Amino acid sequence: MPISIAYTVTHTWAFGQVLCDIWLSSDITCCTASILHLCVIALDRYWAITDALEYAKRRTAGRAMLMIAVVWMISISISVPPFFWRQVKAHEEIAKCSVNTDQISYTIYSTCGAFYIPTVLLLILYGRIYVAARSRILKPPSLYGKRFTTAHLITGSAGSSLCSINASLHEGHSHSGGSPIFINHVKIKLADSILERKRISAARERKATKTLGIILGAFIFCWLPFFVMSLVLPICQDACWFHPILLDFFTWLGYLNSLINPVIYTAFNEDFKQAFQKLIHFKKCSS
Repeated sequence: MPISIAYTVTHTWAFGQVLCDIWLSSDITCCTASILHLCVIALDRYWAITDALEYAKRRTAGRAMLMIAVVWMISISISVPPFFWRQVKAHEEIAKCSVNTDQISYTIYSTCGAFYIPTVLLLILYGRIYVAARSRILKPPSLYGKRFTTAHLITGSAGSSLCSINASLHEGHSHSGGSPIFINHVKIKLADSILERKRISAARERKATKTLGIILGAFIFCWLPFFVMSLVLPICQDACWFHPILLDFFTWLGYLNSLINPVIYTAFNEDFKQAFQKLIHFKKCSS
């Protein structure tokens, strides 16, 4: 970021070809990784909602590390190709540091791999997450009629105590074998508790849906102008012209997305908030 600030202000590259290569490579790699990590988080949310029980078993630290490694491998594979066709030798001075846009095939490959394909994936995943969340909110309660359940404490013939719960919503009592003796008769307002939990769950689902909309909206708003510009300029070349200030603005707007993502996640997601609190607490304890 400091190098990018200096280059944006002066519009002259004064750090040589080697640092230019390193800066471009790290810039492309980190920006791509930032976008792809959003896809990984969306996949995690999608699996957690649609297949909660099975995914809880598969959601291990090793699986998370593998997905992170895949993200960085894809990001590096997008940033490396420009090294093979640079036109300036390492020891020569340059006044401009930018990716060679003469390679149209690389432009299409990099923009699709870093933005357009991930964006389509995010739209599909968040769309399905939204549908799943809405179906849970709109699903009618499963309990109707009498709003009580009856619990009986039963003593068997051998002297052992058994607890038999009659979960029927009707007046009848279920009897176990022998001649049970009803010592106590307790009425529990179970339905009220279930309905209250359902209301809380629905509120959480609405909040999660709102969060997904904010994340997706911020992502598209921040990155779409930059990647449209990155794809259009090499294709139309001299026929298209963007003011340098506008180019810089679109670039920094994309950087802004990486800044606001942690804020959005910690503000609207309790899991991320607790994780950040643990990290901060760990650093304080270490220092």
